[in-house]
Amino acid sequence: MRAVLRFLISALLGLGFFALPVPVNGQWTVVFDVVVKALRSAAPEAVGLYALALIIGGAVATLMASRRPEWLSGFQAGPGMTALRVAGVPLAILFCFELGPAALQTKAVGGLMWGVLIASVAVIIPLGAAVLNVLVGFGCLEFVGTLMRPLMRPLFRLPGRAALDDLTSWLGSYSVGLYLTRKLVDQGRYTRREAFIIATCFSTVSVGFVGVVASTLGLLSIFPMLFLAYFVVVYLVAIVQVRVWPTTVIPDTTVVPADPEEEARGAAWTRAWATALEQARDAPPMHRVAARGFVEGLVLAATILGTILSVGTLALVVAEYTPLFDWMGRPIVPVLTLLGLPDPELLAPATVAGITEMYIPALLVKEAAVEGRFFVALLSISQLIFFSSVGPMMMDMFRDVPIRFGHLVAVFALRTALLVPLVAAVTHLYGALGVFAGL
Repeated sequence: MRAVLRFLISALLGLGFFALPVPVNGQWTVVFDVVVKALRSAAPEAVGLYALALIIGGAVATLMASRRPEWLSGFQAGPGMTALRVAGVPLAILFCFELGPAALQTKAVGGLMWGVLIASVAVIIPLGAAVLNVLVGFGCLEFVGTLMRPLMRPLFRLPGRAALDDLTSWLGSYSVGLYLTRKLVDQGRYTRREAFIIATCFSTVSVGFVGVVASTLGLLSIFPMLFLAYFVVVYLVAIVQVRVWPTTVIPDTTVVPADPEEEARGAAWTRAWATALEQARDAPPMHRVAARGFVEGLVLAATILGTILSVGTLALVVAEYTPLFDWMGRPIVPVLTLLGLPDPELLAPATVAGITEMYIPALLVKEAAVEGRFFVALLSISQLIFFSSVGPMMMDMFRDVPIRFGHLVAVFALRTALLVPLVAAVTHLYGALGVFAGL
């Protein structure tokens, strides 16, 4: 009975935190999103100083780790990542104290990079890791994994437990999902290829941020239809992506020795329940599990925030101050015209600008026809790879997989090529069904 109670309490706590819908200002979101936004808005200066401390601490620890002391092994990095983490320190000081060039302090660069992305990731990862550790530590991973194995393996070439990573990204944040993936890689429960698939196919934009994009483009009244389309196209693209390059060249080996019994466990409901209760019974006290997750989240945040800030700032500066995406979008104009989309000259740059930050395409097409706004909204949230945050996070967290810059650019190009006709078809279908009437 004690094991049952521990499992149920952890499941209710975790799923309630990540999945319980609550209305905020006329929009539905989840408890996790509400807590993160409340912490950021209650003390923005304190959050900024906290993020600055993490970035400085991560850079110092990385430099010290070059001497390879055991207690700093989590901060070890190659010369490239070390340089990016260190470069994040002066940028963090400039943003935190609003110093330096005016070009960096604009809403589109400093406001988005420091005020939204860095502040969010700094809060999300430790908080999410604490709750997620409880979910994982008390049997939910085993329960979900055993039940979902018959679906995840044939469709996505993944073990069933990957469904929990996927769920935490949809409902919480891609950064929390990546934390769980990294944790399971270190336990030998994912191969390198499985980690690559999860990171590049299922690090999805959360429900709350889809609502932000919908609101920006005047699509909030059809949010359920937008999210339904988002859910479907992400899985359709994943089915293709896992079977082609570059996924297929990632080694299907583990970073550490795997548990040979892990996938041999039964797939029946009763076996899932028994496995979960066994885990719940043997787990340490819940507060210790949560505290360990919080500390792991702090270390992870200190490790990756400098990299995110360095790469992300460069990406946003390129998007804001150069015509690069206008040039890159020109060859796409005939394709969008052929697909029957309105305002192809306006939409084309937005189809490629999402590689810098997934919110930028929405800002580029606010004046487009409703069908064009829907097309860009659905496309941008489904591309998944953007270098203001998730790209450098993947490269830093999964160096041993490996996930390289070239891999991510290739994945972005592949996903965009698959998504453009698919999203155009959804747009035309919704138009024929009258979904856009009155917008």
